[in-house]
Amino acid sequence: MSQQIASFPQRGVMAQFLELTKPRVNALIVFTAIIGMMLAHPVGIEWDLPLMLTATVGIALVAGAAAAFNCLVEQQIDQKMARTRARPTVAGSISTWQILVLAGIVGGLGLLVLYRYVNPLTMWLTLATFVGYAIIYTVILKPATPQNIVIGGASGAMPPILGWASVAGVVDPNALLLFLIIFAWTPPHFWALALYRKNEYAKAGVPMLPVTHGDAFTKLHLLLYTMLLAAVTLLPFAVGMSGWIYLVSILVLNGYFLHFAIRLYRDYSDALARKTFTFSILYLSLLFAALLIDHYSALVLA
Repeated sequence: MSQQIASFPQRGVMAQFLELTKPRVNALIVFTAIIGMMLAHPVGIEWDLPLMLTATVGIALVAGAAAAFNCLVEQQIDQKMARTRARPTVAGSISTWQILVLAGIVGGLGLLVLYRYVNPLTMWLTLATFVGYAIIYTVILKPATPQNIVIGGASGAMPPILGWASVAGVVDPNALLLFLIIFAWTPPHFWALALYRKNEYAKAGVPMLPVTHGDAFTKLHLLLYTMLLAAVTLLPFAVGMSGWIYLVSILVLNGYFLHFAIRLYRDYSDALARKTFTFSILYLSLLFAALLIDHYSALVLA
């Protein structure tokens, strides 16, 4: 433990807390929320940039607080996993009370910003997302069931709804489609990670699907959920939310994702699972970018 603490000799509490907010994961959350904001604006209507910036800050603050709370709860699990054992919570260089106080201040400030300067609906939805991730998923589901990722994926799929609600003040059916896409994307995304981290999850006592049901079962379900994802991602075009630019883009992206899933099912390797996990992040980013480009293509073509 002393060696771990020594690895943080010059880092202040705020720098360590910032690491616990998982900035890279938070960036994807904020990105999908911003896409939700942009898609909520009808084409031709000027963006309310101050509102969008305020909503982005509020959502990012609450998401960061939830991530820090997640790291605090999973301190013992993180100690047993290679990708997380360097976190300040594991080293013991930041105290439980420091994390709780800072997370409370950051999360509370984010909720206040959303309530006061955006709208109450967005604040309540964001609070529900915090509870869903930090409490229901982290504390209850993750250590209890191999379906943790499937059920807990609901909280991770909320950002586009938060973004949409911040601009429109309602939960639009099209925003629910964005939620459904991320909800279907989450299992194959995380199961690819769980496959090549299986031994670490087993050592940590986390009942991820490869640990409880084996690799073959997990690979089959990863493939099935990727097929489900491919079907779900066609819905924006089917209901008229998007046009041909999105359709062509998603067909290409789905082709690549299915290619990875089929290869994993037929000829698994840890290296391929890592590539699949990495691609899944790129996949979601490009999917939402395609939705945005398609949405505003009317302005270019007009």
